Amino acid sequence: MSKQKPTTTVISGAAAMPSTTTIINANNRAAVVRSRPMRRVLQNFRLLWLDANLDETKDDFKKSLRRLRRVVASIETFKDAQECIDFLHAITNEKVFMIVSGSLGRQIIADIEGWPQLESVYVFCRNQAINEQWANKIYKVKGVYTKIKPICKALQLDRENCDRAMISVTFNGLDPLFMYTQLLKEALLDIEDDDKKSIKDLADYCREQDDIPED
Repeated sequence: MSKQKPTTTVISGAAAMPSTTTIINANNRAAVVRSRPMRRVLQNFRLLWLDANLDETKDDFKKSLRRLRRVVASIETFKDAQECIDFLHAITNEKVFMIVSGSLGRQIIADIEGWPQLESVYVFCRNQAINEQWANKIYKVKGVYTKIKPICKALQLDRENCDRAMISVTFNGLDPLFMYTQLLKEALLDIEDDDKKSIKDLADYCREQDDIPED
């Protein structure tokens, strides 16, 4: 497993607070998940993107993140597989979608596919045919892709299906506040990207109701 210094990118519109968590990782060893922003996000999902060759300085990477953020608000990137596994293991109250490179996916996905917090996996690689040989055997792998656009489409569909399942459970007698949060989230996600006035009006209203910082 690579020992290089991990790189993490978190994208979200909410305020952040640092935290450090000690967990028992998949190998039953104590591990510390390094300080990461703990963000208040409207969605109950996270997207993890694991690829040892991610280059955050490239325009293609930045464009891909912008596309993905339209689907999932909270995005974290990893270059180190073990750090990603430890981070995933510590998540208990959110569903996780994962984009993973072919080489790292082949190493780790079979071992973590049974984790309940892991909802779906999307393999992002250059050689689709080779990686389909192992990926097609794993239920949570939704596909093998060579471009980010079809990943976004598949992610959008899976997120909507997961949303509906959560709302259905809520209507069956669980926390009503959670139900209304889901409905509000759906309304917000329907706002067009260029509808800046609507977003500003909502932000102003929310600040009047709670102590939410300007930035």
